[in-house]
Amino acid sequence: MKKITVILFSFLLTFSSVQEACAQRLTVKTTTVDVGGTGYEQPVTATFELRNKGFRRLIIESVKPDCGCTKVEYPKEVGVGDKFTIKMTYDARQLGHFQKMCQVKSNGTKKPFYLTMTGVVKTDLRDYSGDYPVAMGDLLLDADDIEFDDVNKGDVPVKEIHIFNNSKKAMRPNLMHLPPYLSAIVSPDHLLPYRSATITVKLLSDKLRDYGLTKTTIYMAQNPGDKVSQDNAIDVATVLLPDMKKFEKENKGVAPKLEMSETDVDFTDFGGKAKKSATVTLTNNGQSVLKISSLQLFTSGLKVTLSKREIAPGQSANLKITGIAADLQKLRTRPRILMITNDPDHAKVVVNIKLK
Repeated sequence: MKKITVILFSFLLTFSSVQEACAQRLTVKTTTVDVGGTGYEQPVTATFELRNKGFRRLIIESVKPDCGCTKVEYPKEVGVGDKFTIKMTYDARQLGHFQKMCQVKSNGTKKPFYLTMTGVVKTDLRDYSGDYPVAMGDLLLDADDIEFDDVNKGDVPVKEIHIFNNSKKAMRPNLMHLPPYLSAIVSPDHLLPYRSATITVKLLSDKLRDYGLTKTTIYMAQNPGDKVSQDNAIDVATVLLPDMKKFEKENKGVAPKLEMSETDVDFTDFGGKAKKSATVTLTNNGQSVLKISSLQLFTSGLKVTLSKREIAPGQSANLKITGIAADLQKLRTRPRILMITNDPDHAKVVVNIKLK
């Protein structure tokens, strides 16, 4: 009987430990959010993404900000496996850099944990005074495409898109479907009627897998939960340059040298035909083999074939380009062809397609 009691006690202790461990699986994507810049008395919001990975309902007992200038929004209960958000909104009534924190207590962690929002309140944050040629419903933009050109591994370049709320209602604009190598901050994220905001898009080049061209589509939302459609699409193109030190080591100081018959191909006149073709000659005037490691298109509407990817010294190859008139007429961005080579002076080569 004593043995059974010991076993039963051990089982209950083990079960209790497992149950307690399961309850601790509350995960936070990031505990600190930088909201960038905002104007004086223009409230700004940080959104924290969390998930209940435990095996029972998550009860959030309290979320307490460290001052009365910050308001919080959060759910009281969260189902098993569900994602949720906690929002902190700072009233921006004090100029300069700020750091606001809130304490979160729940049955998902043994101890309270803290979320932090940082940013800066500026007096000179003014509405963008340029043009907004792109309309996505009541939201106007100054561009619907982003290009990160000539990026080296490790670079963190930044691009901006300016937006304007052309409606009578406030919006909370955001970019959806961001890949892991892109991040975005909207400032201010609470966009009042007939005011402008700036979307700062940052490229994390270390998270890009391949050299050459990487393309993706992200989507502009007027408010969280908006539907994705081609009408609110933003195209993002990135050109990651190869590591030329690697090529120089492979070539042992003897480099290939690329010469091209042309880098601008004229497709302005199809002569009433559905297709038009042109050929660009690539010649290697160097002392080692010229390698074309990547051949990619920035847009649709083109077909390309290369007679060979490796060109010996003194030899040539032909790049045949075929344009489809109907497809090229629909493009929003310039059609181009990208080549990545092992020529140190021409690591990236772009063939431009001229249209009307």
